[in-house]
Amino acid sequence: MAWIKFPALGGIRFWLLALLMPGAVTLLLVDSWNDYRSLTDITEQVYDSALLEPAKVLEASVEFNSDGSLRIEPPFYAQAMLESRAGSRKYFRVEEVTPSLPSLAGIDARQFEGKTLLGMAGLPRPANLALREGLPVFYDAVYRGDTVRMLALWRDLHYRGGHRQIMVLVGESMGVRLRTEHEAGIAALFRDGRMLLMMVLLVWFSVVWALRPLKRLRHEVRAREVDNLLPLDTEHVPREVVPLVNAVNHHIDLYRSVLDKQAQFLADASHQLRTPLAIMLTQAQYAQREPDGARMRESLAAIVAQLGRTTRLTEQLLALAHASQRGEKRLEKIDLNALATDVVLQYLPLAREQGQDLGWAAPSGGLDGNSPSECFALGNEAEIRESVSNLVHNAINHAGPGSAITVAAGTDEQWAWLSVSDNGHGLDPMLRDSVFVRFDRGGPQRQGLRGSGSGLGLAISLAYAQRNGGTVTLEDGEPNAQHGVGLRAVLRVPLFKA
Repeated sequence: MAWIKFPALGGIRFWLLALLMPGAVTLLLVDSWNDYRSLTDITEQVYDSALLEPAKVLEASVEFNSDGSLRIEPPFYAQAMLESRAGSRKYFRVEEVTPSLPSLAGIDARQFEGKTLLGMAGLPRPANLALREGLPVFYDAVYRGDTVRMLALWRDLHYRGGHRQIMVLVGESMGVRLRTEHEAGIAALFRDGRMLLMMVLLVWFSVVWALRPLKRLRHEVRAREVDNLLPLDTEHVPREVVPLVNAVNHHIDLYRSVLDKQAQFLADASHQLRTPLAIMLTQAQYAQREPDGARMRESLAAIVAQLGRTTRLTEQLLALAHASQRGEKRLEKIDLNALATDVVLQYLPLAREQGQDLGWAAPSGGLDGNSPSECFALGNEAEIRESVSNLVHNAINHAGPGSAITVAAGTDEQWAWLSVSDNGHGLDPMLRDSVFVRFDRGGPQRQGLRGSGSGLGLAISLAYAQRNGGTVTLEDGEPNAQHGVGLRAVLRVPLFKA
């Protein structure tokens, strides 16, 4: 589902009003127009009814004379209804259709002549009469320059075998009617205008009131101290905003976790660097006081060795700090076979210095025995290389003199993997998870070993693996001379899929 993105202009209050007001105003205008049309229809019906009553009276007033002719004697109240009032002029006409037609149903009244029995001559006729006698037909017309509303009805008369037809026309000027409709429209306009104003104020007040919890939340966040990382309170915010507050609280928890890790890292780093610096200072002071040149050179050599270890520790601390950072990275296709070969060649002199056999195993079989010859992973090559380098260096540092270290790579259905296996002293399975913690050297089992290191290699390797969506695990390695097994570290990263 695609979310609708609004421009950055305005806030929630602006967009709520911008979205609600046009619809509300449109509905109110449509309702006002419907009310106006209904009022117009009612006004028209009332005035049309006022025309129908005298027309019916005039129709009923037509009678036969003894000689068969027609006469009309309208009663007094009919005449009173037809008298003109101020602003309203009424017109009427009663005529006999001559000659008689077979039927007047639906015919054009303008096409025949008639004999005036009563009323005014020249009144406009309708285009079509009603289909049944006695039914009125209403129409608008102009008479003597006056816009009038007209009514026409017809009737068949029978007397002693004779057949006569009459038509009654009654009209009224539309001045009063139009003025009444105009005044009613003006009144409705003012009424609807008041309603519109009240609705705008009500919507504005409702939006402002509904956003008060967000305003309080904003004030709470802005009033906090810089180091206040407690979760935000979700009790007094609208239900719809609770997921947002929970997301902010989750981010606060992550940020607090990052700060805690950074604080712990700084504390550990300062502790780890303090000891070698103190040792070098002591050695330098000793060399400064030593008159014997040979012993002075021994002290300087010790300082150089200590500087080498401190440099390695510093590089590892910087690598761990970089690996612990979150950020975007460029993913690329990595040939693990080529990468592993380069790392083996890089550390081969160090392994030979300690009398170790460091080698690269051609990919004839994977962890499951079915590894393809090509092994491609998806990740950042520099970070994966750093992870592998720390695994190899860790094996050289802890496997012991004379041990064999084998590096291999392969793939399975989901992962590309690289393993560093040795036949050295190994590690108790109960301690294998703990050695991934910074500065943990694997307990007493490994503390006495030569070059035990700072305890950062596996932590760095795991951190870089996790940055690339992978992991590092420790398993049993190759059998050793003590009838035990060495250690195998396996790096797994996402498989590259073409």
